Amino acid sequence: MPEVLKAPLVVEFPFTRSLGPVQSAFLTGLRERVVLGVRTGDGRTLVPPVEYDPVTSEDLHDLVEVAPTGTVTTWAWNHEPRRGQPLDTPFAWVLVRLDGADTALLHVLDAPGPDAVRTGMRVRVRWAAQRSGAVTDIACFEPYVGPPAEPGTHDGRFEDLVTGIVAPARLDYTYSPGRAQSGYLHALAERRAVGERCPSCRKVYVPPRGACPTCGVATTEQVEVGPRGTVTTYCIVNIKAKNLDIEVPYVYAHIALDGADLALHGRIGGIPYDQVRMGLRVEPVWSPGGGHPDHYRPTGEPDADYETYKELL
Repeated sequence: MPEVLKAPLVVEFPFTRSLGPVQSAFLTGLRERVVLGVRTGDGRTLVPPVEYDPVTSEDLHDLVEVAPTGTVTTWAWNHEPRRGQPLDTPFAWVLVRLDGADTALLHVLDAPGPDAVRTGMRVRVRWAAQRSGAVTDIACFEPYVGPPAEPGTHDGRFEDLVTGIVAPARLDYTYSPGRAQSGYLHALAERRAVGERCPSCRKVYVPPRGACPTCGVATTEQVEVGPRGTVTTYCIVNIKAKNLDIEVPYVYAHIALDGADLALHGRIGGIPYDQVRMGLRVEPVWSPGGGHPDHYRPTGEPDADYETYKELL
């Protein structure tokens, strides 16, 4: 039986966002161990605060402090914490309505087990030792026995406001290609590019997918393409990607390999970024040890005629 290919992959994007006055005050308050809500026109207090009333769409700005104690309104037990979650031991996800608030805040509860958690239990904030102006400044909630804490009187005015946050989004998974892509990857290891031809429309797709995306029929006929190709369209990248050791600006292009009916992605090198153009003829420069082309460089041939690749744009 042929070896089943698989590889760990990570999709990661640090999402950066600016904060309006309400969210800015809320996160700054957490840094200062103050929990703020926003009061609506009909007297409700929303925690976490929002900038617009979800019922009336009214602009909200009246910030009020609520207590660091509250009541669990619902919960779910997490028996196996994942990377990046607030606690590294089993915990409960909880919705907590803080004393003085009319809505519930989602966070985690540090409890010895699911038998120790119930709807209606009383909890209080456990503050993080180091705080920076993020929801994780609340390290977690913990069980609490005692009277409700008295809310403070903070009005949400701070010096040195938190004005933006970076929320890392990340997906870790294991990818296992099917028959068609396994053949493609094995060919790349030999510094070849292969596609598969549709038995109906006769188009050659690279990388192969095991089925024709146009006709919907299975593809099995393997066809070697390239190695040279034509730039059909491209973009100039001016923002440096995390963990990518390539100086900006650089060019990322769609490249139609000779004999293929679908353009694939590739970086263009060996030429100033402002000289890359549609129709440029290129060839692969392989990464050390093979595996995949590191980039494509000009072949020195005359540019391809637009009519030869216009259907691949």
